[in-house]
Amino acid sequence: MKNINDICFIIQARLNSERVPGKMIRKFNDSTLVDIAIQKLIDSDAPNDQIYLSVHESQLIDIGKKYPINIYQRSHESANIDNGIQTLFEWWDKLPYKYIIMISACNPLLKVETINSFINTFINNDANGMFSVIAKKNYFWSIDGTMMNAWPEGQDLLNTKAVETTYEAAHCLYASQMDSIGKGKWCGSWLKKHDPTLFEVPELETFDIDYEWQFKVAEQLYNNI
Repeated sequence: MKNINDICFIIQARLNSERVPGKMIRKFNDSTLVDIAIQKLIDSDAPNDQIYLSVHESQLIDIGKKYPINIYQRSHESANIDNGIQTLFEWWDKLPYKYIIMISACNPLLKVETINSFINTFINNDANGMFSVIAKKNYFWSIDGTMMNAWPEGQDLLNTKAVETTYEAAHCLYASQMDSIGKGKWCGSWLKKHDPTLFEVPELETFDIDYEWQFKVAEQLYNNI
């Protein structure tokens, strides 16, 4: 079991999206994606004084100043050059915590209850890292046409109810040891079972905004849930 005081909670954002320009600060349901993410983390079990908004641009810094949280000033390199996780997550050896939990601001449908469940699951087990996933009941093939699922015994149709569950990366909630980032590892080794531990998130909550149409659809969904 971990001590919550050993965990920092980070939202990291930048403004250099080419597919949806300015998506972090663009009006979204009378708010912005980064405002929504900050408020959800404030409303969660995360202690406010352990919440950090990791940003570089002045527009994002100004948003963070409205809330009772910390601001980590990212370097230009961290916000603009994808050059390894030690650069992207340059706070790994600068913030005085053993663990990091990060939420993505690109998933506005993520619920506070899910964030709390992720936090408490991480605290109450021995995992050094945890990664959010979506459960899938479907058939999958590798690039060479080989079926990756085991064909369900006794089935002669592609019946998704009978297929074994597989998991898809959700990219919305992450937990890791801080010092593992310095070793080039994020959330776990990815070489062994349960390293990282997988945390299932309801698929709707994982709706991610990478394209303009997704921004518009997410706004409609946000207004109706």
